[in-house]
Order: sequence, then C-alpha cells, then structure tokens
Amino acid sequence: MSKNHEPVLTGEVVAHLILKQGGRYVDATLGLGGHSRALLDADPRGSLLGLDRHAASMEAARAALRPYGCRVTLQNLNFTDLSEAMAAAGWTAADGILADLGISRWQLEGAVPGLSFQRDEPLDMRLDGTGVTAAEIVNDWPVRELARVLKEYGEEPLALRIARRIGEVRGQAPIRTTHELADLVASVKHPRRGDSLHPATLTFMALRIAVNSELDRLERFLPLAAEVLAPGGRLAVISFHSLEDRMVKRAFQHLSGHCICPPDGLPCRCAPRHQLKVVTRKPVTPSEAEQRRNPLSRSAKLRAAEKLPA
Repeated sequence: MSKNHEPVLTGEVVAHLILKQGGRYVDATLGLGGHSRALLDADPRGSLLGLDRHAASMEAARAALRPYGCRVTLQNLNFTDLSEAMAAAGWTAADGILADLGISRWQLEGAVPGLSFQRDEPLDMRLDGTGVTAAEIVNDWPVRELARVLKEYGEEPLALRIARRIGEVRGQAPIRTTHELADLVASVKHPRRGDSLHPATLTFMALRIAVNSELDRLERFLPLAAEVLAPGGRLAVISFHSLEDRMVKRAFQHLSGHCICPPDGLPCRCAPRHQLKVVTRKPVTPSEAEQRRNPLSRSAKLRAAEKLPA
C-alpha cells in the first residue's frame, strides 16, 4: 500500500480558511494529514485539532504531523463528535474547519478491506471496524431495501435489476468477496464502449455510504460545525459526488437564512438559521493542472461559508 496520497484543492483550502495568523483549525477528516500540514505551514502560529474515525489513518497522520509538536492534537473520533473533541482539547471555538469527504488512495489500496474491487477481499468496507458490513447488507437485506440503497446512494440506474440478481445468487451461496460482487454486477450491467467506470463502481460507492452512514453523519456534522465556529471563522467542505454536494449546498442555504422547504405553497417549516454567509457562489473545482497531476481530484468540489457575527 502506498501512503503517497495527494490531498485535493490544498491551495484553495488554505486560501479559504487562513484569514489571520494564530488561528485554531479543525481538520475533521484528517486522513493522512496532507491538508493539516498545509494549514500549519500557512499559519506558523496556528494550532490544529485533527479527527478521523479510521485508526490506521490516524496513526499514519500522527507520524506525519509529529514535527509540528504541541501545535497538533489528534483524536480517533468521527466528525460528528466535533463538540466533544473540541471540549476535550479545551477549545471553545474554531477559526477554520475542514471536512474532506473523499476516500484516500491508501484506503482504497487496502487499508480498509472491501472498498475497492481491484483486489479480491472480504466485503467489509467499515472505516472504524464497527457496525454492519457490506457483506451483511448484500446477503441479508431484503431485495427492495438493497435496491433502494443502490438507487439512493449510488444513483445506479439499474439498481433493481442488480438487487434482484444479488437476491438470486445469494440464495445459492453467500456473496463474500469484492470480486464475486463486482463480477455479479458486471453480468447485469454490461459496459458500453467508451465507459470510463467499471460497471460495479456505483454499487460499491452506494454500499460504502450505507455501511459507514456517510450521508447521515454529514447531515449531523454541518450544523454542529456552524455552531462551534468563531465569528468570522470559516467552514470548508470538499465533496466528491452529487449527493454530498447537494447536501452541503442545502445546509449552507439553510444556515445562511434561506428556506429549503419543498415549493408546495405551505408556510416554511424548516426554521432557517442566520449563522453563516456563503463565500463560494459556485463550488471551487481543481485546476486542469491538478486534474492532470491527480486524476482522483476530478470530481472534487469545495464549498465554504463564514460565521456571521453573534
């Protein structure tokens, strides 16, 4: 496994979060620490709190950030534990908070078993080793519920056909490995000429999101982050697929005082908050040079918002 993962939009993250010297920053999805190093280098008097639910990534980041000494505090927690993590660090507010919602190359290469179909591994996909596995979802959940997961989280157009085929195959023997599942999906979803994605890509993404409750956790994290920002502080979120980006966009709208209720003519029931000011009118995307250098960055989108005065 290679730990040479290049964080995306690093310069843009620094530009949006470093507004003064001596700030306090939270890297809520620490990964291997690439964004954290950039923030600490850009603010030599700043301090950083790093969170990550994946223990192996946390240990790798701990080694990478050791030269920064007492400026860094690391906690093996999910970003939904933000308030508790800050309290444990003795912080009452943060000047900048970053959440990079992507999966690192290192995790895809085997640090988290089952995330990729490039190797034949057990269908696990759990970032923190707890909760339901992908194998349990694939083999135990009702076909209709499995189809919902593939449709809702993976935006897979053949969700029901794939789920039905899974139901047929698992009735004969459990589906236990990544190659077994990838081959099954490919037998239903035949690649078209010019397709750049493997037929199983959306299925694997959907299962990873379901296993790790990624969208539920993101929905809880965004208002938490807005609460703990200092006035004038900023929240930056990097997403990698449309579901995440839509959720961030809607949360920023709601937290900046705009109604997000369906346009059905009823009075607003979402109770908009006037906590943030959106500072990215459109999402920031990687430059052509970064995309050539790091193809994994192509789908990245960064949105940022600033905490209003109390």
